[in-house]
Amino acid sequence: MSVIEETFGALPSPTAAFSEELSGLAGIYQDDVNLMVWQRDLDSETKQSVSAVLQTDRPLSLNQIVTPENVSQSLERGLPQVDGRDALIRDIALLVDAYCCLFDLETAGLRLTQVDRAMCPRFHVDQVPCRLITTFAGPATQWLEENSLNRSKLGRGSNGQPDSSSGLIQANANIQQITVGDVALLKGERWEGNEGRGIVHRSPGVEQGQQRLLLTLDMA
Repeated sequence: MSVIEETFGALPSPTAAFSEELSGLAGIYQDDVNLMVWQRDLDSETKQSVSAVLQTDRPLSLNQIVTPENVSQSLERGLPQVDGRDALIRDIALLVDAYCCLFDLETAGLRLTQVDRAMCPRFHVDQVPCRLITTFAGPATQWLEENSLNRSKLGRGSNGQPDSSSGLIQANANIQQITVGDVALLKGERWEGNEGRGIVHRSPGVEQGQQRLLLTLDMA
């Protein structure tokens, strides 16, 4: 039980919330929200930019500490020199600015990765305060609603069994999935008062020949 729960009693069961506006991401500050999603469609220019970046010979993997002021320059140095990449740079810069503004940060840890497999295939919680995730291409992050899981079966509680048989996923549970282009804020275990309530999620499976382009932002 967290300090907040000991002081004020049990908190409401954590849940997900959705908004069609960027400003809606501020909903992550609600105590009962552990996943906040800005639902959006990527514009055609950004989609073309993503496609151009993914078609290069070298798999993309960037891991940088950035600020809202220098992120565009950092991406210009780190991204492949392909036509049309500016749209992707602008979109990522927007997200860095929004993330830093929302949490009053001067810097953010940026990771932009091209992957052809599930990076974290098992359901888990993050040991961070709050992570931003968006998928520019390929299948997006999957998550479980609170009434669909048994938290005692996370990690070591699974006794080495796969998620499908450990008892983590309740019978008749629906595995939820974020849509490509959506921007999600995921509360982790280190958000104050959120101990034992971090959103349970995993990387999706990736079909042979399929590519994901995944952006995450963390509090540096």
